[in-house]
Amino acid sequence: MDDQNKNLLLAFALSLLVIIGWFALFPPPSAEPGRTVAEGELVPPPAAADGATTDATAAEETAVGVVRVNIDTPRLTGTISLTGGRIDDLQLRDYRETTEPGSDIVHLFNPVGSNRDIFYALHGWSPRGALQIDQVPGPNTEWQQVGDNALSPQSPVTLRWDNGQGLIFTRVVEIDDNFLFTVTQEVENQTGEAVTLSPYGILAQHGLPSDLENFFISHEGMIMSADGRLTEDSYRNMRNYRVHERERTPASVTEIAENGWIGLTGKYFMGALIGMPGQAFTAVAQHVPGSEIYQTSMRMPAMTVAPGERAQAQSRLFAGAKEWTVLRTYEREAQIDRFVDAIDWGWFFFLTKPIFALLYFINGILGNMGWSILVLTLIIKAVLLPLAWKSYVSMARMKELQPEMMAIKDRAGDDRQKLQQEMMKLYKEKKVNPAAGCLPILLQIPIFFSLYKVIFVTIEMRHAPWIGVFNDLSAPDPTSIVNLFGLLPWAAPDPTSFAALILIGIMPLMFGFTMWLQMRLNPAPTDQMQAMIFNWMPWIFMFILGGFASGLLLYWIWNNIITFAQQYSIMRLNGTKPDLFGNIRDTFKRKKGDAAK
Repeated sequence: MDDQNKNLLLAFALSLLVIIGWFALFPPPSAEPGRTVAEGELVPPPAAADGATTDATAAEETAVGVVRVNIDTPRLTGTISLTGGRIDDLQLRDYRETTEPGSDIVHLFNPVGSNRDIFYALHGWSPRGALQIDQVPGPNTEWQQVGDNALSPQSPVTLRWDNGQGLIFTRVVEIDDNFLFTVTQEVENQTGEAVTLSPYGILAQHGLPSDLENFFISHEGMIMSADGRLTEDSYRNMRNYRVHERERTPASVTEIAENGWIGLTGKYFMGALIGMPGQAFTAVAQHVPGSEIYQTSMRMPAMTVAPGERAQAQSRLFAGAKEWTVLRTYEREAQIDRFVDAIDWGWFFFLTKPIFALLYFINGILGNMGWSILVLTLIIKAVLLPLAWKSYVSMARMKELQPEMMAIKDRAGDDRQKLQQEMMKLYKEKKVNPAAGCLPILLQIPIFFSLYKVIFVTIEMRHAPWIGVFNDLSAPDPTSIVNLFGLLPWAAPDPTSFAALILIGIMPLMFGFTMWLQMRLNPAPTDQMQAMIFNWMPWIFMFILGGFASGLLLYWIWNNIITFAQQYSIMRLNGTKPDLFGNIRDTFKRKKGDAAK
């Protein structure tokens, strides 16, 4: 490896080290916690016709006297509150809070008054014209169920409310086998006059989620697709919305013409309000003033209902896990535009999407994400093999030119311009590209970050086991010298603690060793400063990456091993035998010499 390649590798490594180190040691500050939501406080429905916001509080909801309708599907369980007709109690059967035996299943929606994160969906009607707020169903309306069945894919639930003044409201809630609700709202006008009103849906999050990571690598907060354009805002950004002229409150308002959805998302789970294909509606995101309520709304166009007539509006609600296959199916079959992009694929989406699709395919065959990562790494290295071949052939030929290059350096002395000119002339004559060894290194940067993104944000990697104690490849290495690298029956230090930074696990150690061994295929740089940096680099990276997902470390260890085998074999095939043990001896001799000085 010539000096130019060494400088490039050094610059890449140091840049990567600075980026990783900065975000590991100085993550973005956590959002300030909001005030505690008052018991029974409910989100206000959308603004009334004159722009004034309706009452923001409601009577306290307690377990006593609240009638609920059961939700029972293959993947969801929970209840619908007949007070307000809110879908506010929802759990995911297939996901647990932790990997510990007996851990509770994930709670996505929780009602007001619960000791969990309050999050729910609310549907209703906003009055227009002469219609008053108490004439339409709102957050405290006591609905009646028509029938007594539970909500399931085979049996929808029908709710009814008569306002006693000639308007009868009906709501039909349906659900599929996964996570998609369909809500049909209907009003029948038995008054003697036409009435105007508009249907809406609301998702409300009271306070910040307790599992909010607030980490730059994944989006948490508002997410919206408006006619093909994806928008994301963090909870912090939602608090900083400007006052909207029409809303008269801080809000972000978007008019959607044909296809869109808006919701609140975490890393793995999401609630989203979805318009029907071709349906126009207004999407609103806001942080409710005077409270710690974050909400997204879909407001459908106003309807004028003549006496004796009926009007109907339909929308959908997604509440569940951001599974790739499920989102992709909804995008294709239910025509929900860009729904698969609810997963935060990042800047390198053109790499993260195919990488994940390939990993998912391999896992479908092997049934184990750990082994799938190893196979994926082999495939990536095979794709990059032509470039790697050129790189290592070029490095081998550069070694053959070492005597001539040293002679040029001696002749040029301190004349840098002459040195560069003669070097370029030599490269041209011998048909050697000194930068050929750089391309595989540069390509590793986006691949590394893309795989990191895939492992960090996809729910398919959440709690994905490999072997032994490695039961969650999305989490840091669970081993440490403290538990004899997983052989003793107690836990390693908390991954966020300082002790975990020092008492690292077996994977970071293997990563550091394989990186160090790979670098020993080449002689140490003649420059003492470069040599020192190269000697320390693997061990610095070992500690910096020690807290990263074990699945990423698994990829990097295997990548180092394959790279070592490729480089050694290709250089041997081109007449250059790497002096591995000689380079290792020289490294230790240099260290002893430096220590003696």
